[in-house]
Amino acid sequence: MDIILVGLSHKTAPVEVREKLSFTDAMLADGMVLLKGYGEIIECVILSTCNRVEIYSTVEESEMGVARIKDFLHSYQPDRPLDWITQHLYIHKNEGVVRHLFRVASSLDSMVVGEPQILGQVKDAFDTALLNKTTGAVLNKLFKKSISVAKRIRTETKIAENAVSVSFAAVELAKKIFSSLKDKRGMLIGAGEMGELAARYLVNSGIKEIVVSTRNYERALNLAQAYNGRAVRYEYFLDEMAKTDVVICSTGAPDYILRFDQMQDIIRKRKNRPIFLIDISVPRNIDPAINKIDNIFLYDIDDLQAVVDANLKTRKDEAEKGERIIDDEVDTFSKWFKSLEVVPTIVALKDKVEDIRRKELGRAIDRLKTLSPDEMQAVEALTNTIVNKILHGPLVALKGEADSNNGLLYAEAVRRLFNLEIKAPDEEDDEGGR
Repeated sequence: MDIILVGLSHKTAPVEVREKLSFTDAMLADGMVLLKGYGEIIECVILSTCNRVEIYSTVEESEMGVARIKDFLHSYQPDRPLDWITQHLYIHKNEGVVRHLFRVASSLDSMVVGEPQILGQVKDAFDTALLNKTTGAVLNKLFKKSISVAKRIRTETKIAENAVSVSFAAVELAKKIFSSLKDKRGMLIGAGEMGELAARYLVNSGIKEIVVSTRNYERALNLAQAYNGRAVRYEYFLDEMAKTDVVICSTGAPDYILRFDQMQDIIRKRKNRPIFLIDISVPRNIDPAINKIDNIFLYDIDDLQAVVDANLKTRKDEAEKGERIIDDEVDTFSKWFKSLEVVPTIVALKDKVEDIRRKELGRAIDRLKTLSPDEMQAVEALTNTIVNKILHGPLVALKGEADSNNGLLYAEAVRRLFNLEIKAPDEEDDEGGR
């Protein structure tokens, strides 16, 4: 048995390809059931997000399984040539699949390393597969392990800490200056995309109130409504700033809209209470000289980018720690997976020899009815000893090769020599849930 992965992601396929092959929530269950119905596919899970479409499967023969999955994907875009899909695909097998899924679930393969959404998406895909009975012992073990590995990496590293977008960095800086934003007022001047995103982060951080002011008052009203805030006409925003603690400026103005003398007047009205200014405009809309005024903290987009770059460096260092954790976890899972070929063979061999021993002992006892109970016990012990001595060598060899590349060859040889029937492996549910 092999584990295979056929997929594409933001690293291999443009968005126009990914969106055509993505599975909606409504399509996902039907897709897994359909794929599981193919003769070559033993188990399957489909993971579909905005950045990736990946199909995880167990198969008896990997090349046939990969071909079948390619056909399956092509069936969703039958009017396009198969190469339109295959040129963007990556294919992994066995240990490569394990490593890839652990990296995906841990966000090490994400566009933004450390982002939290992907783990939830992996869990949802697995839940859908469980609900529709498209998994078995191997993929159940693999996906449960990927979830626990992701949690371990988030616990043992700082991969998810620190802002890695300009807008988020702005809000994180505001939180450091004020400790808490719950009793603070915020203002968005202009309607730039990054400024609006920063305003959204402020609201999500619990800021008391948000005020919006743009040259287009209708636009200001719509934005304010989206944030449960207030709109202020553009000509009055300076009056409002005296009551504002955090100001995000993101306009298309060609020059400064906040000058040194204006902010001096505002800080006096605030009785020297600190005010945090975020200028995400290009060109800048806030006079940099304002930073010289006591209790005014001004940051422009370059300041924030420096914070983001430093944080990305930190995340990269933490990601390297995560990769080392994955190395250990991949090794553990691979040993378990390789043992699937050997352990059932060991069990089957013991069962078969024990069955022969019991039957032959039963026939002999029928002919030796004059034996005393002690003599019967001695004969029983003798047959057990003979069987154990005969099996000792083969069992030691099988166990020794269980997690090696030769394990499959040893297991196959024993199966043929003893004509063994192998049962499907039972799942080891050692992940404590899911």
